[in-house]
Amino acid sequence: MMFQPPYVNAEKFQTQLHDLGHAVIAPDLVQSFFGVQPEQLARLSGYWDKLPPDNFLKDGGRYRFRRHSCFVVDGDEVIQSPHRAHWQPLDYNALHGGIERLFEPMEQAATALPAWQQLLRGLASIASGLKGEKPWFVEAHQFRIDTTDGIGRPTPEGAHRDGVDLVAVFLINRHHIKGGESRVFEAAGPQGQRFTMTQPWTLLLLDDERVIHETTPIQPDGGHGHRDTLVVTLRAGGFQDP
Repeated sequence: MMFQPPYVNAEKFQTQLHDLGHAVIAPDLVQSFFGVQPEQLARLSGYWDKLPPDNFLKDGGRYRFRRHSCFVVDGDEVIQSPHRAHWQPLDYNALHGGIERLFEPMEQAATALPAWQQLLRGLASIASGLKGEKPWFVEAHQFRIDTTDGIGRPTPEGAHRDGVDLVAVFLINRHHIKGGESRVFEAAGPQGQRFTMTQPWTLLLLDDERVIHETTPIQPDGGHGHRDTLVVTLRAGGFQDP
């Protein structure tokens, strides 16, 4: 059984994020809140077709492709940071924590798009509404999880936190797959939700201090399949470093 996302309307999503630590936003609200048109998002989505393989998977898999870039958003100003490795402590990522993983950066043509700038500004405003106005240190991850080997794992580390203030997960596309259920749990309580994002540009927002999250494995459904996502994390005070 596939559970539909518990979409929140425009008047309530920031309140729910504050009260519960998570909120799911439908694509039409993403467009209106971030001030982007469908054709702008479609143009950005095209940059998921040339992702290089993730060579750091410790489970030996070949199912993940990704790019990674960093930014600082201060008010309306969006500045791309010099390219840097992605690092997480073992406390947050038991599988891949504690190592510097240097991925290929996002393509310059993608990060120059007006829609990209609008997405980062909007996410920074949500983070400031949740945690207080401040500059935000942003890491952006383009992911493609495919089913070449029969199964793909969006979160091979399992249910986890990221060690940041806000996590945003945009679904870019699902193609010939089954699975990929999103699961969100209270970090210090029994409550949780499960649902499957199916519409491109659905957005899951997570207060990383209060919830843990994971996505179940995917399998092919009628052909070679894949699941594309954009994961953006925002952190106050600086990027995570060893």
